[in-house]
Parts: sequence; C-alpha cells; structure tokens
Amino acid sequence: MPTELILQGRAVSEADLAQIRAWRAEHPCWNRTRLSRTLCALWGWRNEVGRLKDMAARSLLLKLEARGLIELPPRQHPSVNDRRNHRPLAPVRAPASLRASVASLGALSVATVSAGSAEATLFRALLQQHHYLGHRNCVGENLKYLVRDGQGRPLACLLFGSAAWQCQPRDAFIGWSPEARRRHLSRVTNNTRFVLLPWLHVPRLASHLLRLVTRRLSRDWQERYGHPIHLVETFVERDRFGGTSYRAAGWTRVGATTGRGRNGSAPQGAVKEVYLLPLSAGFRQRLSA
Repeated sequence: MPTELILQGRAVSEADLAQIRAWRAEHPCWNRTRLSRTLCALWGWRNEVGRLKDMAARSLLLKLEARGLIELPPRQHPSVNDRRNHRPLAPVRAPASLRASVASLGALSVATVSAGSAEATLFRALLQQHHYLGHRNCVGENLKYLVRDGQGRPLACLLFGSAAWQCQPRDAFIGWSPEARRRHLSRVTNNTRFVLLPWLHVPRLASHLLRLVTRRLSRDWQERYGHPIHLVETFVERDRFGGTSYRAAGWTRVGATTGRGRNGSAPQGAVKEVYLLPLSAGFRQRLSA
C-alpha cells in the first residue's frame, strides 16, 4: 500500500490502519457503528455544527475492507441503505399533460426535503420513476429540493450531494492544489440529480429552476450544515444530454471527464461534460485559502 491513501477526502496512513486493527483485536464485541463513531471521535471528524460524520466514516471503513486492508465485524442486521434503495415505492400517478409558460405556473414553491417526511417519500418515488439513474440513499452532506407550482403540483426534483474527489477540469478551473482540495472540498457540491417531470411542456422551465434553487443553495447549506457552498458542479452524460439548460442558467462547461469513477476509480465507460457554477465572489480565493 502507498504511504498515504485518500478516501472520503481523508488521508489514511499506515498508523491509522494499525489503530483500527488494534481496536478490532482489543474489542471483538464492537459492532460497526461503535467502530465508526470511535474513529470519528479520534479524528475529530465532525461537521461544522458538531455532528460526528458517522456515515462518512462507515463508508471509509467499508472501502478499506473492500481493499483487503482491514476486517470489519459481521453485520448484525441487513444494511439499512440496501433496504431503502431496493424497497419498492408505489408509482406516482401522472396528471394530465401540462402545456404552459413559466409565468402561468403561478408562484413556485421550492422546499428542502426533510428525511422521513411524506415529501421525502414522494421525492424518492419521483426519482426512481423518472430519472434514468434512479435514486439511492445519500451518504454525507446533501440537500434535496422538491419544486411545486402555484397549485401544489410537483414539477421537479433536484439533489445536491458530495463533490467528486478528483476532477481535473474542475480542479484546473479553480487552480486547486491537492492540499487545498483536501481542505475545501466540502465547500463544493454536486448536482447529482435533476429531473423535470415528463408531463410538463414548459419552455425554459429547467434553466429557471436551476437559477431559482442555486440562488438559495449556499444559504440553505449554511443553515443545515454550518458552512457555505462556493461552487456547484454537475456531470452531464455526453451521449444522453446537451447541457442546454445548464448553459442557459449561467453554468460554464470546463471540460469532460475521462470516463472514470467519481473517486478516480477504474474506467466506467460514460464520458461526461463538466459544468460549474460559482456561488460566491472570490470563490477561487475562498477555495484555495
């Protein structure tokens, strides 16, 4: 193994691996939750509002086990995430086709979606039904938005989550060094899902909603997680979409991916165009400080 391994935005050294193995030997009764929370406490791994980054630590431990570097305790219960991701949801009944202008939709409601709410169930069902990638449970900091029209009809779902660990066009655009990226990656978010519901025929609605949501995104992130967002990224699959709505909303195309996974893993096949939207003045200085 190299001297230093980067996972979940953390440097994992040989000493860290030795500590995890020692805990496993000294405390054979510890379950995975106890192990991940102890690791968070040791590293001081908390978000800006003081919560332990337990799910990020759990994901890191699973990746270490997959590489054969540690052995985790057996699962005591089936994975909650697997149950959530594969639990069938009742399909959302499609209303009549709607042909309208943005102005005729009335005052649009843009709401963040809280875990466990009825809106969260609707959000997940809509993505499962209408987004080509579906929806999997989110790990780490994320925000979900459900947009409705003036009559309360759902129009769109947008999901923002963890930024890619490595993305050469993005890093060059910012002027990031590896160390600056490690320090400030949490100030970048990825628009991982955006779906307009298929019964809508409203010109320029997609770009309008992107502008509407990104104007409030950093403020909402600050309220939820205790820190702002300075830059948003998204990856548009070249063979499927043209990125028209992102360009119309002021995003900048900065290059394309190589078809590798989001953490620099083996080639995945699909090449994606990289689009970026700065959310703060002096974002380069803020992300490189």
